[in-house]
Amino acid sequence: MNKYGTPFTTIFFLISTVTGVALFFHWGPGAFHPMHEWLSMVLLLAFALHLLKNWTPLMNYGRRGLLYIPVLIGVLSCAYFFLQPTGKSAGGKQVAFRLAAMATKAPIGQLAPLFGTDAEGALGRLRAHQFVVTTDDETVDQVAQASNRMPNDVLMALMPGKPENSEHGRHRKG
Repeated sequence: MNKYGTPFTTIFFLISTVTGVALFFHWGPGAFHPMHEWLSMVLLLAFALHLLKNWTPLMNYGRRGLLYIPVLIGVLSCAYFFLQPTGKSAGGKQVAFRLAAMATKAPIGQLAPLFGTDAEGALGRLRAHQFVVTTDDETVDQVAQASNRMPNDVLMALMPGKPENSEHGRHRKG
């Protein structure tokens, strides 16, 4: 634990930093998003090892009162993102999430032009990815439910190019 805690923490922190900055500025390949999420989980394990190794010095910071201000600043920094008034956005993401939620209620035929195709093309894309779809009047939610998949999987399959199933391979639990 003492031998590897700090080196692993450093390496996975650097990976998380590079992928996080790339995600923030929308740079790099699509692989950065799942890489950032999964390897940040590994960073947590490395951080736990580092924390165990340095527990006594950390407690000394606490006894001297040197942890209160960083903890307070950290909590307030996080609170900002949770306490924004409705309608405001953090990096424009709230708009995208709301738009995606609205799209799941729309019929496939009406969404088709947004994906650069017509109703038949949209149905073809969905069927090519083994979605259960009968007519272009069905909504994204209906297709997802009938196919035992997530609505985001349906939206991804509708996108032009080489659609993938889901970003993390998740399926809806029955």
